[in-house]
Amino acid sequence: MGEIEDSKGRRMVFVTVGTTLFDALVRAVDTKEVKQELFRKGYTHLLIQMGRGFYTPTKSEAEDGSVSVDYFTFSSSIADHLRSASLVISHAGSGSIFETLRLRKPLIVVVNEDLMDNHQSELAEELAERKHLYCARPQTLHHTIANMDSESLLPYPAGDANPVAKLINRFLGFPDD
Repeated sequence: MGEIEDSKGRRMVFVTVGTTLFDALVRAVDTKEVKQELFRKGYTHLLIQMGRGFYTPTKSEAEDGSVSVDYFTFSSSIADHLRSASLVISHAGSGSIFETLRLRKPLIVVVNEDLMDNHQSELAEELAERKHLYCARPQTLHHTIANMDSESLLPYPAGDANPVAKLINRFLGFPDD
């Protein structure tokens, strides 16, 4: 599902925390265990969008059983990074989740356990139960990567907004077409 390799044979993992502060995710992907698991799965590059976090990952070139690592804080658009990714590891924000699923990219959603009233975990867990993505916590990310099979993920079906639009039009008193 959606895995791509560029003309140089690179398979990029894109990590996004959105506009949030989620140092636990950035720390998790910067561990030797996670980088080794990604390398074992055939990924060559790790690009981390670290948001407002304070933890700075270690930049590195691909070497002995690991991936190349680069990072940035913010971008006016992450769409190009999502499109060029072979795997996306994301915070549990609905925008990031649905944009990645729309692009049919393999996705691991990492839930931020530090958030109060964490409704995002409910969304991620429900979509994982339906086999559209994998759901992890920062401390379980390396196990999720080791055990994942992106071919087993099911594409998320695009929604049809017409029934909702008709209902709104009827409520507002507009005639049905």
